[in-house]
Amino acid sequence: MTVIRIPKTPRSAYNHSRPVSSLLRTQMLHLREAEKMFPLEYRSNIYINAIKTEAEAAEYIRHVTSTIRQLHEAAAPRMARVSTIAAAADRKRAPKSKTKSRVKPKLKSSAKTKKRK
Repeated sequence: MTVIRIPKTPRSAYNHSRPVSSLLRTQMLHLREAEKMFPLEYRSNIYINAIKTEAEAAEYIRHVTSTIRQLHEAAAPRMARVSTIAAAADRKRAPKSKTKSRVKPKLKSSAKTKKRK
């Protein structure tokens, strides 16, 4: 297997005071939609349109991502119950008895399809 060397990311790749890119802005929009589903006590109440720099965007993304992880871990015991129900649904059932299927009669060809001489 050929090893592909990837150069180390330069320090200039992340600039705290650089304006937010469209990619970061879109990511923040997606996270805001996810944050709307959080319980009220977990919401950040950060107005994302006021975020102007990469550092501010990183802080918002860090907060929402860590909150998602916390909520996921808190829901894990409840999810165990759901997985046992799903496992029971995955079990194979006894095969149904086979009945003879009826053969559909062939339709007569219409006069339009026959060629006239």
